[in-house]
Amino acid sequence: MYEKPHIVSSALISETRVFKIEELQLEFPNGVRTRYERLKSSPYGSVIVVPMLDANTVLMIREYAVGTQRYELGLPKGRIEEGEDPLLAANREIMEEIGYGAKRLQSLCTLSVAPSYIESRTELVLARDLYAQRLRGDEPEPIEIVSWSMDKLSKLVERTDCTEARGIASLYIARDYLNREMNGS
Repeated sequence: MYEKPHIVSSALISETRVFKIEELQLEFPNGVRTRYERLKSSPYGSVIVVPMLDANTVLMIREYAVGTQRYELGLPKGRIEEGEDPLLAANREIMEEIGYGAKRLQSLCTLSVAPSYIESRTELVLARDLYAQRLRGDEPEPIEIVSWSMDKLSKLVERTDCTEARGIASLYIARDYLNREMNGS
């Protein structure tokens, strides 16, 4: 096991409504000192949800992504609020984004994005036994809901409008989990 570097100092160097940039001065066990910058995320993390309409059908959403400047097909996701359990956050997000709640919610793993540069933690939640339940969300326009067969994930990732790595990884992780569960392994 490697010994982690010591944080000599940290300072918030820029902040917007959405992002915080932090500068860290680190000293490694070998005596080397260096400076890093990272995007700080919410201290509560976020969730990404694989909502299963039935044993083989996932409900996805198509919404505008300002980063790519186009409509993207992906999974419901969002921030965990202060004091909110990740499973409750996942259920709230699917109620807001797809109009369903889930009777069975299960955390499968934790994902990160660009861990060298972004402090992020996203809980992957599998949602099953869905029931109609809509909550008002903060989206600026209605979100399109798209049903997709888990048997056709390779066709999904060939599309030019489904590119988010967390979402793609989440679908494959959930598919493999469901297959193991079905096969009793």
